[in-house]
Amino acid sequence: MHATTRRTLLKALSGAAALAATGRSFGAAKITPDARSALIVVDVQNCFVTGGTLPVKGGEEVVPVINKLAVGFQNIVVTQDWHTPGHASFASTHQGKKPFETTKLSYGTQVLWPDHCVQGTDDAALHKGLLLPTAQIIIRKGFHKEMDSYSAFDEADHKTATGLAGYLKARGIKTLYITGLATDFCVAWTAMDARKAGFEVYVIEDATRAIDLNGSLAAAWKSMSAKGVKRIQSSDLA
Repeated sequence: MHATTRRTLLKALSGAAALAATGRSFGAAKITPDARSALIVVDVQNCFVTGGTLPVKGGEEVVPVINKLAVGFQNIVVTQDWHTPGHASFASTHQGKKPFETTKLSYGTQVLWPDHCVQGTDDAALHKGLLLPTAQIIIRKGFHKEMDSYSAFDEADHKTATGLAGYLKARGIKTLYITGLATDFCVAWTAMDARKAGFEVYVIEDATRAIDLNGSLAAAWKSMSAKGVKRIQSSDLA
């Protein structure tokens, strides 16, 4: 095979492999959200962007992407981390522990975080740049002092429901498009719990950012894929 032809073929195969990794096929039609679709905006708050108490690298970069997506959705749900002072997920609550270490709580292993998103503080406020004209409901999570809550559907014990699944089903929503912070924690848990609740689920990768703690990002994508979560880009939507 001629060297130029071989290079062209290898480039095409590489591009096809990259598309396959996202769950999208080459030449696939764009996805158009309908009245039975909802955009889920996870924890785009001051605490998780530059200058916040638990900043996710590039966290604020999701805001213009989400705003652009929001124009195409009739239904939008926003989530908000909303911790009590002295929350069980804070390293400062546990003597001798430092942020990003772990401890055992009643529901299992808990990553310990810096104090963040404390109820009523500016740190916990939604990012002022968000423009979500059809947002209808805010789901607050992590407000039980002794239990963390990454997912918008269930708290960390995997038993205590937030009520979001019931709300969406009552509205006739079938398909969820998940964005926000952070990919490997609250976004991933929300996506997997949404699948467990019976929804079709897409995570819009370029509308999320990750913490990536000890390989947590790769592990999260692997877990999400295994649960049937589809990985797409904002450009895949019409």
